[in-house]
Amino acid sequence: MKILGIETSCDETALSLVEATGDFTQNFRFAVLGERLVSQAAMHAEYGGVFPNLAKREHAKNLVPLLEAVLGDAKMLQLGHSPTIDLGALLVREPELLEQLVPFLAHYEKPPIDALAVTNGPGLEPALWVGVNFAKALAVAWDLPIIAVNHMEGHIVMSLVTEDGLNDVSYPVLALLVSGGHTELVLSAALGEYRRLGATRDDAAGEAFDKIARLLDLPYPGGPEISRLASDARSAGLEAIPFTSPMLRSDDLDFSFSGLKTEVRRLVEKESPTVEMKKRIALGVENAISTVLVEKTARAADSYGVHTAIVGGGVSANEHIRRELAKRLEMQDCTLLAPSPALATDNARMIALAGYTRALKKEFTEPKNLVAAGDLKLG
Repeated sequence: MKILGIETSCDETALSLVEATGDFTQNFRFAVLGERLVSQAAMHAEYGGVFPNLAKREHAKNLVPLLEAVLGDAKMLQLGHSPTIDLGALLVREPELLEQLVPFLAHYEKPPIDALAVTNGPGLEPALWVGVNFAKALAVAWDLPIIAVNHMEGHIVMSLVTEDGLNDVSYPVLALLVSGGHTELVLSAALGEYRRLGATRDDAAGEAFDKIARLLDLPYPGGPEISRLASDARSAGLEAIPFTSPMLRSDDLDFSFSGLKTEVRRLVEKESPTVEMKKRIALGVENAISTVLVEKTARAADSYGVHTAIVGGGVSANEHIRRELAKRLEMQDCTLLAPSPALATDNARMIALAGYTRALKKEFTEPKNLVAAGDLKLG
């Protein structure tokens, strides 16, 4: 089955065309036929975070050129024309997308794709709607089924696969999903079955990294900058400024990171940090966040008898967090699976692959019923 994945949940516009076979067990195989991504991070840097309407505009500008590039990479661009369909009403809120898509469809034949998979949530609603409406338009023009994919399930699936197949997985699987918008622990008894064990009560870990980076006058996105300074501090043998690991000893598996941001703000307001002090702050922040993520994940793995854990989301690209998490879980006979750092952040491959698992169950959505909303279906 050939599936085109579409990801526009935040500030990356991404498309991935995947061909997959098997039933997502031991005989599962896949190949990436074409894949492109455009990051908007540099554009949002001046705002210190993602500006939703700018993200929406850039997605609308990028999707059709990316589609042409992906299909070109897959050698699926054939001159001709797709069936003539009036898309004006469907894309009334996406005029720039409509302006590019109509001539594209008039210039190329329908490619040999079997289905479309699109992120429908969670994420920034204006950004999500561009991808959703793009998928609707292609579904109507090319008469293709649509699979609505939860962004967080995409991260879970991405951690379960290898470069072309499936990792050796022992269920139940524990997932630590940690990004700019989410920090949560999810238990999966089987693929597609999820139970949330704990989540952040306020700021997500990635959000805390970004907000603290702004306090230190560091560029956006803040997570990689904090990580870079923390690494410099370790290499230089600097002592970390100690910060509280929030909710470390609480009797639940929830998280909270707003207090950490407040601690840093008070310190920065009291003193004007030098470059060296910023490195010590970054080291303390990374240690505090890493400690609570590792401790709560290890506690959950032990409580539920888990021998396979996965980590996904943008913050999971942090090498220190990965290293500490893997080390701790190994002591509990629990294997940590994670995608490469490049695929830990938002991408369309994870949407295509998650879409494939849903397509196997015939979980398609009519274009008229597809909306930009949704969270993991939890049992």
